[in-house]
Amino acid sequence: MFWIFFVLLVVSTGDCIVIGKIDNNILIGNISKSLWNITESQCICEMTNSNGTISALNYFSTNQTCQLFYTNYTSIFIEFNLNSSLIFINQSAIFIVQKPNTTSTSTASAITSTTTTSTTTTSTTSSTTTTLPRCSSVFYNQVTYAVGSSPVSVAIGDMNNDSKLDIVVINNGNNNVGVLLNTGSGTFSAQTNYSVGANPLSVTVGDVNNDGNLDIIVANDGNNTVGVLLNAGNGTFSSQTSYSAGTDPQSVATGDVNNDGKLDIIVVNNSPSMVGVLLNTGNGTFSSETTYSVNSNPNAPAVADVNNDGKLDIVVRSYDTNTISVLLNTGNGTFLSQITYSVGAHPYSVAIGDMNSDGKPDIVVVNNGNSNVGVLVNAGSGPFSTQTTYSVGSSARSVTIGDVNSDGKLDIVVGNYGDNNIGVLLNAGSGTFSTQTTYSVGSNPTSVVVADVNKDNKPDIVVTNSGNNNIGVLLNVGNGTFSAQTNYSAGSNPQSVATGDVNNDGNLDIVVTNTGNNSIGVLLNVGNGTFSAQTNYLVGANPLSVTVGDVNNDGNLDIIVANDGNNTVGVLLNAGNGTFSSQTSYSAGTDPQSVATGDVNNDGKLDIIAVNNSPSMVGVLLNTGNGTFSSETTYSVNSNPNSPAVADMNNDGKLDIVIRSFGTNTISILLNAGNGTFPLQISYSVGSSPYAVAIGDMNNDGTPDIVVANAGNNNVGVLLHC
Repeated sequence: MFWIFFVLLVVSTGDCIVIGKIDNNILIGNISKSLWNITESQCICEMTNSNGTISALNYFSTNQTCQLFYTNYTSIFIEFNLNSSLIFINQSAIFIVQKPNTTSTSTASAITSTTTTSTTTTSTTSSTTTTLPRCSSVFYNQVTYAVGSSPVSVAIGDMNNDSKLDIVVINNGNNNVGVLLNTGSGTFSAQTNYSVGANPLSVTVGDVNNDGNLDIIVANDGNNTVGVLLNAGNGTFSSQTSYSAGTDPQSVATGDVNNDGKLDIIVVNNSPSMVGVLLNTGNGTFSSETTYSVNSNPNAPAVADVNNDGKLDIVVRSYDTNTISVLLNTGNGTFLSQITYSVGAHPYSVAIGDMNSDGKPDIVVVNNGNSNVGVLVNAGSGPFSTQTTYSVGSSARSVTIGDVNSDGKLDIVVGNYGDNNIGVLLNAGSGTFSTQTTYSVGSNPTSVVVADVNKDNKPDIVVTNSGNNNIGVLLNVGNGTFSAQTNYSAGSNPQSVATGDVNNDGNLDIVVTNTGNNSIGVLLNVGNGTFSAQTNYLVGANPLSVTVGDVNNDGNLDIIVANDGNNTVGVLLNAGNGTFSSQTSYSAGTDPQSVATGDVNNDGKLDIIAVNNSPSMVGVLLNTGNGTFSSETTYSVNSNPNSPAVADMNNDGKLDIVIRSFGTNTISILLNAGNGTFPLQISYSVGSSPYAVAIGDMNNDGTPDIVVANAGNNNVGVLLHC
């Protein structure tokens, strides 16, 4: 009898592959099959003995725990036959390592390593990591089955009710669906084909007529239809019935969204970008589609109750913006959501990150009027919690986020303008933060960024000291502590700083606005986090803000600047070696204060977002190609806006805009309608005189949070995403 020994480890080794990092999910590993997901109610851990009998370690219903080792042990040896299956639940990390033995004995002496423990021992005293083979040898080579042309989507289900999972595949090139029935032991019959519409892209299965048989639902992109093939009861299917969908339906899912006991259809349409819902009217027939706008190029719909209200919500991803969208269910199968949350006064800058490591992105906001940072913890439903504030220095004017102590949690770095120092607030977990540690810098720090400038894998701090006309670099010495700053001369009254590898040498360079000289300074990194003297490029009058991005898609970072004195946005294209062309100017609103970039219309090109002060407007300049831009489209916002940040705040796959409004002590979120327009604005009260904003997932829950520097309250506010 051929046996295999496995070591299940809760620590990483170089010769292991990770089978799953699991949080309230289940993974099955069958030694002669691949891996797939199931529900909690289906979990069984079993081992087949040499005499063919089954030993079930655990068999349980929903919300119980299946474990093959105790969490207080480092490793355990498990012995079982090749056709055994392992099912794991709720383990932080599981590693499977193969240790083959070609004899029939089951004693520990047959194990091909130096381990001396028995197979039931729960710890080991020897090192096995250096003698283990690669973990890929655990799996058999794949068995392939012929299908049609260009298979693009697959679903699994017991289509003929024989308790074996079958395969349903979309053959895009043949405009059909193939069904491969499971003949036992994980082998499959030749496919049976069923014609569907033109250019089918996605398939799912579900019992849409409540007859106990799984039916097939397909998205036909070429016909703008959804097709339903009812199961005749033995794994054969009727001709499809077609239902009109939007233009270019990309993907389908099912779920009972109106709680009437019948599965409804959710379809994602690409032109325009919409989610469509077809309610089940009974017997597997469906109503006309109701559509909801989402971000550009959506796909991959998932249905789940994301806000724990007992109603299924819809989640889609938007490819072009690398985002997801969440449509909250109002209770009758229609979808909408909008909630506002108070923060501190005069929020000025926002960052988003998972601050409490719960898998949801939170919001960090700088409340300038309160001189604090606010953290809004994401409670899981999409909006933001009331901010939590943390005291910082006087007149905090800039905030950014980054994992400065390499513990996997985003920390907060703030520039305290009135105290001439930098404050670092380490993430204590769950989106809460320690008291700030301060580092002296130059006079009147106005802008701060976090970047690894010396390539030691620790993020450093770069700050503009406007009162000294220089730039300070504080190198990270480890554990989130920093060296004294090294100064580099800049121009007169430096206001804004950005970092990026502008000459493609693998080192991060510095770009700074010199408002007193009406210039941009570029300081090239010469290695080890030291920098050359700046090279100056003339721009418009009173440049207040700078960012970098590849606006013409040539692989080189370009410079974008807000010229307050000329009411323009300037673009300096990179010649390829870290030198730049003369600026090209584009008209902006009156008094442009700050700029950011992002692909807001999902066309693969970076657009420009400018914040104008008189009147208070956000302007969007769409990229028309080759680094040229359209005229500005403007959106009214609250008084004295600044510090734009771009992120997908509502998980709809479209980049939204977050700004602070100094005059109203608020932050505003402008939600993207999907084509780079922003018709909806949501405001949140923050602290006094908000001055800077940063966005990041501050509690590690997978949703973006906002950090704001409240200069008037001397604190930082964090708005966690709910």
